[in-house]
Amino acid sequence: MHKIIYNSKKMGPLALFFYCFSLFVLSTCAEISNKIGINYGQLGNNLPSKYDSIQFIKSMKAGRVKIYDANPEILKLLSGTKLQVSIMVPNHEIISIASQQSTADQWVQNNVLAYYPQTMIRFILVGNEVLSSPDKKIWHHLVPAMRRIKNSLSGQNIRNIKVGTPLAMDIFQATYPPSNGIFRSDISDSVMIPLLQFLNHTRSFFFIDVYPYFPWSANPTITGLDYALFRATSNYTDPVSGLIYTNMLDQMLDSLVFAMARLGFSNIRIVIAETGWPNAGDIDEVGANTYNAATYNRNLIKRMTTKPALGTPARPGLVIPTFIFSLYDENQKTGRGTERHWGLLHPSGRPIYDMDITGKRPLSDYKPLPVAHNNEPYKGKVWCVVAKGVDLMELGRALTYACGEGNETCAALAPGRECYEPLSVFWHASFAFSSYWAQFQTKGGICYFNGLAQQTTINPSRGRCKFPSVTL
Repeated sequence: MHKIIYNSKKMGPLALFFYCFSLFVLSTCAEISNKIGINYGQLGNNLPSKYDSIQFIKSMKAGRVKIYDANPEILKLLSGTKLQVSIMVPNHEIISIASQQSTADQWVQNNVLAYYPQTMIRFILVGNEVLSSPDKKIWHHLVPAMRRIKNSLSGQNIRNIKVGTPLAMDIFQATYPPSNGIFRSDISDSVMIPLLQFLNHTRSFFFIDVYPYFPWSANPTITGLDYALFRATSNYTDPVSGLIYTNMLDQMLDSLVFAMARLGFSNIRIVIAETGWPNAGDIDEVGANTYNAATYNRNLIKRMTTKPALGTPARPGLVIPTFIFSLYDENQKTGRGTERHWGLLHPSGRPIYDMDITGKRPLSDYKPLPVAHNNEPYKGKVWCVVAKGVDLMELGRALTYACGEGNETCAALAPGRECYEPLSVFWHASFAFSSYWAQFQTKGGICYFNGLAQQTTINPSRGRCKFPSVTL
């Protein structure tokens, strides 16, 4: 065990408590590897084969891989490797598993026993961000399903597979300052206490998806970018605990530590189930670029693989197993542009930016990165137009949808009106997309249309035909 130097006179009572707790947990966590894990998502129609993907992960010298199902081909390909594997129970199977032990037993039979122990399955995650779902019915089946899966493993005398569930940061009612961390009132008693009881009893981990990009990009002029990228030259002191923070990730993790402690659970370890930074995004998504993505992930890896472990201010010296999101840019993910740009690799397998996930390469060894041009919010007009290389049949359906929504969305496209000509599906769809987005952007509408649309700062208007725009 390494020595932690501290000054008790400068630590608040909460900080001193968590320091003492970390000394206790250090003696129980020595077996945890600090090797970085990779999230392997498959929501793309241009991705390499599963065989090639596993080869890429192995060549990157990852320590772990997390998949979002229990894909048989992937689990077979992982047999005999040294990769620790995390598999997932899909959200739609949670209620049936929670309702009947035999269903859980069959799931474990099909998805674990068929591959274990040759495939080093170490985590079974029940659902994905279940408490972010508006379907409250599934919330109350989450912990019972976890218990069923754990019972199945125990019945097979399997002791080295932990059962957990990855949750997003929207489980919190408050996270600032970290010492004020508290779970949402609608889940605190009904879900979080039973979940924490289960994790504590089974000595499992609290899996959290934590992305500093989101709180930073929501207030980029208030929160320093360097603080989010582990490059801050100034610190933040929690006014209640007295703990000193040098980066946003530690703040977010410690808000979880304090929220758990508030409910009486101070010894549950944490796994970062997802983290990363987008390498691209929409025009209005500030800071989504290769420079920031590479900087964040390189610094994250260096921090998480440091020996002795750094931990967080509330839990110094503890290893935090970490999975980076994600292996690839996934072009079939829906939502904002950043959703499709978290990858470490292009679909060809070529790195989007140079990365050593072992943490052994000095940061000074990397070549200069492309200069970032969107670290400040864009101000001006933006239009939504047809993307390059789209399918004409799909475009026709999207045009019909856009014109069927809202009030007079496509009135200017009627015969004889100002935007009727040229008579082209591409022209009409671009106008419809811009018109739709201009009407619904403030209500959550996005410029996407199943990948058929893209944002542009170049005004597509011609002559009398003026395209509606969104002003940022």
